[in-house]
Amino acid sequence: MKTVILAEKPSQAKAYAEAFTVKSRQKTHIELAQSQLFPNGAIITWGIGHLVELKEPKAYDARWNRWTLGSLPILPERYEFQIAKGKYAQFQAVKKLILAANVVINACDVDREGSNIFYSIYNQTGARGKTIKRLWINSLEVDEIRKGFANLQDNGKDLLMYEEAKARQISDWLVGMNGSRLYSLLLKARGIQEVFPIGRVQSPTVYLIYQRQREIETFISEPFFEIEAMFTASHGTYKGKAKVKVPKRELVQELLAKHQIRPDSPGTVVSIDKMDKRTPPPQLHSLSTLQATANRLWKTSPANVLKTMQTLYEKKLVTYPRTDARHITPNEFAYLADQVTGYQQLIGHTFPVASLAPKKRYVDSTKVAEHYAIIPTKKIPSQAVLGRLSPLERNLYEEIVRTTLAMFHTDYLYTETKVTTDVNGLPFFTVGKTERDKGWKALFVRQTKEKDKEEPTLPPLFMHETVQSDIGIKEGKTMPPKPYTEGQLIAMMKTCGKLVEDQQETEILKEVEGLGTEATRSGIIETIKRHGYITVTKNIVSITDKGRILCQAIEGNLLASPSMTAKWEAYLRKIGNGEGTPQRFLDGIAQFIHKLLAEVPKQLESQQIDITLPAAPSRGSKSYAPQEIAPCPTCKKGMIVARKGFYGCSEYKNGCKQTFPGLFLKKKLTPHQVKLLCTTGKTNVIKGFTANNGNQFAAKLELKEGKLQLDFKS
Repeated sequence: MKTVILAEKPSQAKAYAEAFTVKSRQKTHIELAQSQLFPNGAIITWGIGHLVELKEPKAYDARWNRWTLGSLPILPERYEFQIAKGKYAQFQAVKKLILAANVVINACDVDREGSNIFYSIYNQTGARGKTIKRLWINSLEVDEIRKGFANLQDNGKDLLMYEEAKARQISDWLVGMNGSRLYSLLLKARGIQEVFPIGRVQSPTVYLIYQRQREIETFISEPFFEIEAMFTASHGTYKGKAKVKVPKRELVQELLAKHQIRPDSPGTVVSIDKMDKRTPPPQLHSLSTLQATANRLWKTSPANVLKTMQTLYEKKLVTYPRTDARHITPNEFAYLADQVTGYQQLIGHTFPVASLAPKKRYVDSTKVAEHYAIIPTKKIPSQAVLGRLSPLERNLYEEIVRTTLAMFHTDYLYTETKVTTDVNGLPFFTVGKTERDKGWKALFVRQTKEKDKEEPTLPPLFMHETVQSDIGIKEGKTMPPKPYTEGQLIAMMKTCGKLVEDQQETEILKEVEGLGTEATRSGIIETIKRHGYITVTKNIVSITDKGRILCQAIEGNLLASPSMTAKWEAYLRKIGNGEGTPQRFLDGIAQFIHKLLAEVPKQLESQQIDITLPAAPSRGSKSYAPQEIAPCPTCKKGMIVARKGFYGCSEYKNGCKQTFPGLFLKKKLTPHQVKLLCTTGKTNVIKGFTANNGNQFAAKLELKEGKLQLDFKS
């Protein structure tokens, strides 16, 4: 009996081969010698990711080769696949091996894309009637690989996952092909010469980023006034704050006068309430929590985290990374418990183990589906192996080891103290904490920046103690929400149900855990970067002008709604569970596309799009034509256009001297901001101006008599 094992890629095939005796290595496959598991030997071959892809629209109908509104919708009667460009030779080798085999083992990644890669290749070979088995493992360690091949599963679940993945692949293709052409052509008719890729998950993700940026830009900062005091007791100082927060200084002054409080009015400690508290160790990492943590600590992009985790997985140091689980089963806990000392020595941090009994917070088989949480494998690397890891590989590996060890550590113990200090009948409140036992936090002492956020420690205080005071009025202002970092964007995509008001839609988003999947979110972020919808500078995610145009175009449409893609994802899961059918799902997608074609042209007619993009370069030219921003507010004849380093009027040869700097107080002015100055005379609040002393501040810009002025009033 001839057995062929199909891996997803060469590195995976190499890892499988290391668990057996290799007879020969070829360019396209590895031949295994006879063994107890494979009495007749076996051949391991591989894809290079997807060897097979959906055909282009023009392959179905010549009309679909050209981008015209009249040729839409693109809805083939049946979907055909082709060999991916540049992968013909490997496909032919795989085809020859599969056709000659009796048994074919799917050893691709254990997720729906792994199932898709296997069956799309298998079906394209034309093979029929082969016995198909599924390798189902979470680690590439030798003993786990052997155990997996000794306990191969049938392909029932695998086929359902393939049907789910294929339906997802076709639906994304349909939405992309139809939506991208529809919006690009309609926006082109409005003078915007750009291609606007549309995606089932990409578009609502861009829109959520746009919403956050709009919240920041339209935020109106308001002042507030509070009363703070620095109290000096016999054993040290501490701060107190009265429960008052009002918009006018006069109101605070009236309150101080009412209580006859001077800056040095003495106070009396009237209550001291202490409560012992504890914080349990953190849960184990899923991919998204690890991506968010790495981005916060080391400013690493989620895509880079996933790529690096894949190398650690292939080096057999961590378990399967594309997981949304934060729990493990008793089997994994058993080997971790056996090797606690080894993991402690690995990071140079030993501690008494609090308990070797599994806790439901970490060990729960009911919360583990295909994959469990990310943990270290049984293989404990030597210091030499650790030394050969890249800085990011080592950081991520240690983060996983420390988080895993934390579940064997004690809780973090502290005492929270609430103090009330009375000053002439006005109570001042103070909350402090005293650390009693660092517990699991001792494993994470490197996170020093986070100490600043903790409650301050208090000096010893006594009831009815008289304290000296330094009382003053503190002025503050409300602050806009902060832009997303890439790590926060991953978390936002996972929890965007919190942003949806409709209760039913919220439940769906919770059920499918937001936008995208654990394995695809970082790729989605990279895709919308590549399409020019967002930029990431110093880890801050910003919408581009192109992204703004897309969002203004899809506003009010289901393409802007996270709930739409969540409902689709929920039904895809039904297909994977055998409760839904691909045909019903794709029929729904077709209805959605017909609805887009019927409604979007009318919607776009009334949609306000107030941004222009640089004109596309003419054929053969090496530079873009000047970007027209807005009519000149001074001469009323010319157009303000973007030039190199500044904005100027097109009528400058006829005497118009109106210009705008490209950089104002070290802050780059965008075309959108210049347009607001030309049309309304004022911008929204702009953050990041730099004063002569180096301090940064925010303000609006005003255009007065052709000159820019700062406006702090609002």
